[in-house]
Amino acid sequence: FYHIPALNGVFLPMLPFLKAADGRIPNLAGIKYTYESLYEYNQCMLYENGKFDMLHGQDETILPALVMGGAQGGISGTGSYIGNSLVRVIEEYNNGNLEAAINHQNFAQEVINVIARYRGNIVAGKRIMKLIGIDLGINRTPFQNVSNEEESIIKRELEAISFFERCNKI
Repeated sequence: FYHIPALNGVFLPMLPFLKAADGRIPNLAGIKYTYESLYEYNQCMLYENGKFDMLHGQDETILPALVMGGAQGGISGTGSYIGNSLVRVIEEYNNGNLEAAINHQNFAQEVINVIARYRGNIVAGKRIMKLIGIDLGINRTPFQNVSNEEESIIKRELEAISFFERCNKI
């Protein structure tokens, strides 16, 4: 189940959903959890001793999810351009280097702050991919597109956080 309330407007509580679905939906493997409530995410991870696969879907909170409940996997929205840093959050945390993990998590948050100002990852992320050398074309309806003026601003904002030195390289 994809739990992404910001995108679909459906704000169902996930722990009661798991309890209601358990045994009734035989092919339910788990949840891609893309929501701000780390408490609820952790409660779902703990349900029936971790019966369901709880994939973490919010790149800006990978580190807290690791600390709270030992997230074992995720589906990234920004991985195409900052995947290396997201992986480093996990690696540094697993190696006990919390300061380095925090540094990579904070970088991811800075990038996400930029894309959030330009209609999110689906809209701004596609333009960021163009800025690093992969032109994915325009967005389909209902998503808007970034204007050329906005692209220039996004590029400046990314330069200000050393994005191009730290992003995935082609």
